[in-house]
Amino acid sequence: MSCGIRNRTIEKIKGDIMVFRSSAAICGAVVALAVSVTVARSETGGAHSSAIVNAASGDAIVGAASMYNPFKPGKEEGGPSTASGERYDPSLWTAAIKTSLRQKFGGVQFGARPKYALVEAAGKKVIVKINDVGPLRPGRIIDLNERTMRHFDPSLELGVIPDVTVRPLSGDDWIPGPVG
Repeated sequence: MSCGIRNRTIEKIKGDIMVFRSSAAICGAVVALAVSVTVARSETGGAHSSAIVNAASGDAIVGAASMYNPFKPGKEEGGPSTASGERYDPSLWTAAIKTSLRQKFGGVQFGARPKYALVEAAGKKVIVKINDVGPLRPGRIIDLNERTMRHFDPSLELGVIPDVTVRPLSGDDWIPGPVG
C-alpha cells in the first residue's frame, strides 16, 4: 500500500511541476510579446507623420547629408565623444548638425537636454537625436550616424544624400526612429 501512496504522491508532484513549467512558459511569452511591442514602437517612432511635421519649430533646412562613424577605419572624425557628452553609438538614431546651425537646435552642448529633428529624403522620414556638431563639408548640413544613414541608403554606397530636409522639433519627448 505504501508503494501506491508514494506513486500517487510522485504523480501529483509531476503534475505540479508541469503546471509550473506551463505557467512559466506563458509568462515568458507575455514578457517577450511586451518587449517586442515596445521595440516595434521605438523602431517606427510611434507617431504619425503629420503630427511630427506640425511639431516642427523653425525653418526647414535643405542640403546634403553624409555619414560619420569614428570607428570605421580611415575616417577623419572627431573621436567617439559627441558635443553632448554621449559616446557615438552606430546603432542609435542620432546625427551631428553643421556647427553654424548649432543654435537652431538649442546649442547642442555638453550636458544639455537633447534636441530632435525630422530628417526627410527620397520619400523617407526619420526622427533623430541631434547630439553632435561638426564642421561639415560645403553643401552638407547634417552628418547621420550609421544606422540613420542605412535608413536612407541601406548599402551605404551613396556616401552623400542630396536634397535632405531637416526640421528642428520642439520638445524633448521624441522617440528617434523611422516615421511612417
